[in-house]
Amino acid sequence: MSTNASTLPLPSTLPPIHINRKPLWIALLLVLAGALYLNQTVSWRQGALWIVGALLGVALYHASFGFTQAWRVFVSDRRGAGLRAQMFMLAVGVLLFFPFLAQGSLFGQPVTGLVSPPGVSVLLGAFLFGIGMQLGGGCASGTLFAVGGGNTRMLVTLLFFIIGSVIATAHFGWWSTLPALAPTSLIKTWGLAPAIAANLAVFALIAWIATVLEKRRHGHVVSFASRTARPASLLQGPWPLIWGGVALVVLNFATLALAGRPWGITSAFALWGAKALDAMGSDVATWAYWSKQAALGAPLRQDVTTVMDIGLMLGALAAASAAGKFAPVWKVPARSLAGAVIGGLLLGYGARLAFGCNIGAYFSGILSGSLHAWLWLPAAFAGSALGVRLRPLFGLAVEKTPAPSSC
Repeated sequence: MSTNASTLPLPSTLPPIHINRKPLWIALLLVLAGALYLNQTVSWRQGALWIVGALLGVALYHASFGFTQAWRVFVSDRRGAGLRAQMFMLAVGVLLFFPFLAQGSLFGQPVTGLVSPPGVSVLLGAFLFGIGMQLGGGCASGTLFAVGGGNTRMLVTLLFFIIGSVIATAHFGWWSTLPALAPTSLIKTWGLAPAIAANLAVFALIAWIATVLEKRRHGHVVSFASRTARPASLLQGPWPLIWGGVALVVLNFATLALAGRPWGITSAFALWGAKALDAMGSDVATWAYWSKQAALGAPLRQDVTTVMDIGLMLGALAAASAAGKFAPVWKVPARSLAGAVIGGLLLGYGARLAFGCNIGAYFSGILSGSLHAWLWLPAAFAGSALGVRLRPLFGLAVEKTPAPSSC
């Protein structure tokens, strides 16, 4: 993005990586067994989606491609490498996705984008989700890959993410009555070339603003293609952000080819919670949200999002183990735990109101050409900015570049 972008210095000597062999083998065997099981009981496509999910977990973990931290460091410190990496990823994704979504087929299979109604519920839900990102410590993808990587606090966030999701489905009938436009695809409304041009222009504008503000604060920018703390390794990490961004686009495109629609995450959380309530005797099927959902009565192995979510966690476990970083710590401070609970509830509730999360509504929503994604982004960013201000109340750190010192 800049000719004077700085890079991270590499230490002269680095300790060797000690692979966590036992969890690595467990993760790899479960990925293989799951793929074989799904291939036999559902379809080869479902088995392939399980593998794609695992590879997404590897990419997210090794690149540390989180949306939460990228937004937080920009809000708190004007460091924009993560934000620019997201814009680069979206630009590559739009160029790849839009032509196939415009023609409606990919390799002979019908494909469709994740296009949802833009309205009041999207704005409010995305704002709540943004707060939850910062208090919970991760977005939807970040929560899953952190859980898979052994972050025990994120187990709490995930549990309450599920609870918040299913609570939102109970209230969904009321939220759906709020003002909203019809689902709008920019590809269909504007045409392929204008939709691509408009999206690329906005991505470039956001990247330029991030660059200007970072230079103003620090005098230089950190490139998202810069070297990592140790030499990049495909299998053991860490990866530069640009590797992660490209990998996520390619794997999302594989999801489109296999499932007929882009990658999503949070609908599975609502489904898990609803199935748990149903098993305990609650009449979930009568709720407005679930009355039109066939997934509630079907086995979880048939749900694409569930299969990919579990695969993602296993992939992150394998990546963390290969990097020698799988070391769960079970003691979590009380204030931090409270942040995980509140953040998880806001994440789950907000995602359902907004028709998705940072993946389904933001990443895949923009790659689908959905207008609702462009409502989601500023609303979630505003919520995230508020969440950054609230983090210290829960004993959570807010990253800052240390001030120059002569000492």
